Amino acid sequence: MMYRVRLMCGASVLATLALLSGCAGVARPGAVVSTAAAPPAPVGPNPQVLLLGEVHDNQQGHRLRYELLRQRVEAGWRPTIVMEQFDRENQDLLDRAQKGCLDAQCVIQIVHGPRWDWQLYYPVIQLALTYHLPLVAGNLSRADASRVVRDGIQATFDPQGIKDYRLDQPLPADLRAAQQKEIEMGHCGMLPAMMVDGMVNAQLARDIWMARIIRDQRPRDVVLIAGNGHVRKDIGVARWLNLVQPILTVRAEGYVEPGEHAGRYDQTYALSTQERPDPCAKFRKK
Repeated sequence: MMYRVRLMCGASVLATLALLSGCAGVARPGAVVSTAAAPPAPVGPNPQVLLLGEVHDNQQGHRLRYELLRQRVEAGWRPTIVMEQFDRENQDLLDRAQKGCLDAQCVIQIVHGPRWDWQLYYPVIQLALTYHLPLVAGNLSRADASRVVRDGIQATFDPQGIKDYRLDQPLPADLRAAQQKEIEMGHCGMLPAMMVDGMVNAQLARDIWMARIIRDQRPRDVVLIAGNGHVRKDIGVARWLNLVQPILTVRAEGYVEPGEHAGRYDQTYALSTQERPDPCAKFRKK
């Protein structure tokens, strides 16, 4: 979510529902390149919840994030790792892969989905296997995302989840407005108006599910691997985490390409712009 216009995750609006689960950490074209050397060590103590963002295709960001996480783990930290890249309905399959696989490639072959460049996530998965860190699926499936678009934000939650996250009440106006802006920018301002509310609901449902899954790991500390949009303090997972007791210590780190990011994260790591085609070109041709 780094530039003026975010990279579309699919080839057309008609493909949007099939790709709702992978668009919160993609980048926007048209920014000036800005580089930053990797810091020598992670910033701050280990929190109960560490939210680590990404621009999905930015290789520099993946390397930097892995290095900082590796240092924490090698120093003795043993968190659960919740990953946006795995759909929550595949947790049993992921559990079996962790028990039976000796390397990350094996896990990827068993549990992989089509939306991700899995070799970018190989180091994190291998780190989890090497240090016996549980891997937990954090994402809505395509089917669940479609249900939310069709039936509303409550569609995938049980009564307790609806109560805990106040989904029986109107969503805060600032949250819905900010998410709507991101969705519209992410689709180059060309998303049909009739689809916007449903896609906003799906994005919010994903954030709430990630928050819920993170809390389910207590008392173990948790790292979330997800797109920068999901780890934002103002409108992402962090906003939902502490609606439920007990209050957890949460740290959000954004791995960002050039743009406006003030106040979105506790720590921001500046990346060079990943070269990519103009994501809006396909829409201008239609």
